[in-house]
Amino acid sequence: MQMNTLGQTDLTVSRVCLGTMTFGNQNTQAEAFEQLDYAWAQGVNFLDAAEMYPIPVKADYQGMTETIIGRWMQARQNRDQVIIATKVAGPGEMVSFLRPDMRLDRRNIRAAIEGSLQRLQTDYIDLYQLHWPDRATNYFGRLGYQHQPQLDGTPILETLQVLQELVQEGLVRYIGLSNETAWGCMTFLKYADQLGLPRVVSVQNPYSLLNRSAEVGLAEVMQRESVDLLAYSPLAFGTLSGKYLQGAKPEGARLTLYPEYTRYQTVQGQQAVEAYVDLAREAGLSPATLALAFVNSRPFLGSNIIGATRMDQLRENIAAEQVSLSADLVAQIEQIHQLYSNPCP
Repeated sequence: MQMNTLGQTDLTVSRVCLGTMTFGNQNTQAEAFEQLDYAWAQGVNFLDAAEMYPIPVKADYQGMTETIIGRWMQARQNRDQVIIATKVAGPGEMVSFLRPDMRLDRRNIRAAIEGSLQRLQTDYIDLYQLHWPDRATNYFGRLGYQHQPQLDGTPILETLQVLQELVQEGLVRYIGLSNETAWGCMTFLKYADQLGLPRVVSVQNPYSLLNRSAEVGLAEVMQRESVDLLAYSPLAFGTLSGKYLQGAKPEGARLTLYPEYTRYQTVQGQQAVEAYVDLAREAGLSPATLALAFVNSRPFLGSNIIGATRMDQLRENIAAEQVSLSADLVAQIEQIHQLYSNPCP
């Protein structure tokens, strides 16, 4: 397992990060422990969670993901060896049950960190991330930016000052962003550099063969500013495995259970998936391995956040970390990308 230094930190993280958003809903605690034990044995030391997980979000089981991770670390007595990343939720109807008047302000961030620390059974978080911005901007697949400053929520400076308090108190080691734009990232960095506040060290955004939008503007920011990408949905909800082609609905699969998740089901997206699946098979690789190996090869990658509901999926996804793509194969990927550029933002 390749290990990377995350941004400008002293955190050494595995190139594969275990995403845990199915723990407590699609996966039971016993199944989650099996996944965690296997990933740990393969050299994965980096876990990503969020206060609102598991997904789909529901008040009945919100927080169970962190609770399960906390129980696992207690059972294995390995907290000091695990790099834990979790997130505070931003405003939005889907999480309105969490707290009244959801914002990225002091009241909300304080309440969120206290809950996460309790559930994780720890006294510090290695990487604390803002799950999405507290302003109207493009994220979660939204295109066509519309400037609406009247919808700005908590000022970025105020949010960053609260995060500084958490760092100073030892509750958080480093901070990161998620579902953020190039402008947002640079604004956080500007205030950090000008006012001596904590610098963001990572941005967790979607990145896959179906969505390389991070390359348009954010990649330059990340590489010039030593901010690493934590790539989520590298298999596009499993779409890039090819299992949903021709309208297939495999039993127990995520998009079979939750058909409302249509982000990666566009017509062009399906055409792109067909092309990538054919290319993988010609190269003697599984489609999932091709997709993950491509993400693993990116120079701005800090860690690739994989997720699985079954152990065979987990084994394949972690094993892809050992696969290197030839220059010829990457060139063929680029040819497909030119035909189907970012079909699923």
